[in-house]
Amino acid sequence: MKTFFFLIALLVSFTALAEQAKNEWQNTVLTDATIKKIQESKYEYKKCVGEQMQKPAYLDMDSRNATEAIMKQCEPVLAKIREIYLAEKVPGVIADRHLRQIRTQITRNALQGLMFAQATRKAGQP
Repeated sequence: MKTFFFLIALLVSFTALAEQAKNEWQNTVLTDATIKKIQESKYEYKKCVGEQMQKPAYLDMDSRNATEAIMKQCEPVLAKIREIYLAEKVPGVIADRHLRQIRTQITRNALQGLMFAQATRKAGQP
């Protein structure tokens, strides 16, 4: 009876490991052209965020709300990077992890920039 439970536990653990292996990206190499597309799309995303930050309406809003609105406006631009990854057969889990990293980094920078701009305006400087 103990052997039976041991075999079932072993089978379940192998199944779990097999599922995890499906989501793991096997160390393939992205072409230089693909890397360039990703970098260009990332630049377009940063450019979109920068352009949105220049709009005066966002300076009157709370900086957190303004940052959230800006990021929502530019989300379709970021989605292009995911499409590039999926076209290269990169698992969605890996692509999403990289997009989350990009989104977090740029969101922090945008929030910091908006907070600085609002503080400058409140201080009476142009």
